[in-house]
Amino acid sequence: MAQEKSVLIDQTGLAFEFLSKLYFEVSYLIKEMEGLLNQEEEKFLIGKPSGYGISTRSSTGLEPANVGLWLLKKMAVFFVPEVMTKIEKGMTRTDVTPELKVLYLRIILDGRSTKQPVVYLGPLFGIENKGRAKWISKFEHMMNHIEYNDQKVFGNPRKVNYEDAYLTIRGELLKVNLFDITDSEAVTTRLIKPSLQLYREH
Repeated sequence: MAQEKSVLIDQTGLAFEFLSKLYFEVSYLIKEMEGLLNQEEEKFLIGKPSGYGISTRSSTGLEPANVGLWLLKKMAVFFVPEVMTKIEKGMTRTDVTPELKVLYLRIILDGRSTKQPVVYLGPLFGIENKGRAKWISKFEHMMNHIEYNDQKVFGNPRKVNYEDAYLTIRGELLKVNLFDITDSEAVTTRLIKPSLQLYREH
């Protein structure tokens, strides 16, 4: 029994160490993309719905259905051209207009339909606020709603065409396996360049 307990202790430590490293790598990837996209002609800024962070569906609830959300398995950020947003008190304010177009980044570390961690990046456009919810006054407010309904919104990432009572959104996201992004060149050639091409075409 003592040996089994020792193994469990070691495995628990290793599991948390691995997850910490994985989260740090994801944060470095996002920051690297932020820097690269800011150098483009559009001068993309990272969206800051509630400060400098990711948007995710998570929970601290003890109900069985919520325990699975304790770990961050999916996360998202968006990048928007500097001219389409304003910075107010450390947060961005991106008004929903007919011209609004953003680069949407989703990272899925674990999911029902993913065999390995994946990265999605591409343009979201045709964004419409139907004005039926007072809590939506800018694109940043839509983030949690989008991630909460991610199975419906991104059922077909290559052809996003989603509409509900609150918003309409279209888009085209490219998929790359996270562990295939091994250096800055891969970030540029496999994510940034093809996604920018899509962004500029739409």
